[in-house]
Amino acid sequence: MNRKEGTEKDLRKDYLWDRSGEPDPEVRQLESLLGQYRHDRPAPIFPALIPAKRWTFLRWPIRIAIPIAAAALVAIGVTGFFLYENAHQPGPGASWSVARLAGTPRIGRRAVNDKGGSLAVGQLVVTDAQSRAQLKAENVGQIEMEPDTRLRLLTMGALKRVALDRGTIHAFIWSPPGEFVVDTPSATTVDLGCAYTLHVDDSGAGTLRTTLGWVGFKLNGHESFIPAGAACSTRPHVGPGTPYFEDASQDFRSALARFDFEDSAQQRAQDLEIILAQARKRDALTLWHLLGRVEEDQRARVYDRLAQFAPPPAGVSRDEALRLDQHMLDQWWNSLGFDEISVWRHWEHSWSGDPERDK
Repeated sequence: MNRKEGTEKDLRKDYLWDRSGEPDPEVRQLESLLGQYRHDRPAPIFPALIPAKRWTFLRWPIRIAIPIAAAALVAIGVTGFFLYENAHQPGPGASWSVARLAGTPRIGRRAVNDKGGSLAVGQLVVTDAQSRAQLKAENVGQIEMEPDTRLRLLTMGALKRVALDRGTIHAFIWSPPGEFVVDTPSATTVDLGCAYTLHVDDSGAGTLRTTLGWVGFKLNGHESFIPAGAACSTRPHVGPGTPYFEDASQDFRSALARFDFEDSAQQRAQDLEIILAQARKRDALTLWHLLGRVEEDQRARVYDRLAQFAPPPAGVSRDEALRLDQHMLDQWWNSLGFDEISVWRHWEHSWSGDPERDK
């Protein structure tokens, strides 16, 4: 077949598709035979086919099913949101109410106005240089925050725990002893039924002054007990120093501060001489604590000075006390007239662990 015959054949093939070109004789004959059956009416309009549905509710009309499904999704979303919000909101009694005393305290980024606010677990309340705030919790107590103070609420379960990062608070606590704890950068403060003032500076150093009852101060096994009228300082990485009554002589208090936080071994011995010489009867508080803080070869001198002011009770052995037997020392503490140390021993296990565990 030459090029011309091939081209004519290709043109004839186009007739079957778009009726262009010259048809084959056989095609023309077939058209003639079938022409009598040709349909000349408009094509019917068939309804859209809807696939068969597997689930019963999808057999409903689409106009009903879609809105119902959308409403269900909205309901699920709203329910989930409220469940989430309720799970993250404090329950009854699980927060402190916050009142503005001066300026504009803040809970997180929210300013506290005259209507007050609520401090929940994990939140932070801050006062600036011009503001003061008051916190109250039912069956726990009241805290007043001075300017430039930063306080966080850690737990509100059986143990009520806050952290004073810096600044000054005045705490008046009426919950049972051992249930209210304040963490500071250099020690943990444990309420034993009292009122006190606690200050923390920007370095993390702090000072506690007790005005009612007594307070426990502790860091890594280093314990101090501060009754009403007494004070105690604390330093980061050192912990609480030795408690003292604030009406003690200036020489006594200065020597004690050096002894606790500044002295070399030689200087400590010299300052201990000042402390022993300046001690009064009520300074038995300081001498009792010093028994466990002086060098072993100095312990007998502290024991003898303490015994002059507060003779050890019956059953307290000198040898056992010099070996720092806790039972003996606890009995001696109880005889000093401050409070029963068993209160501290009973509650110590409940607050000395991980704050997260107390939630």
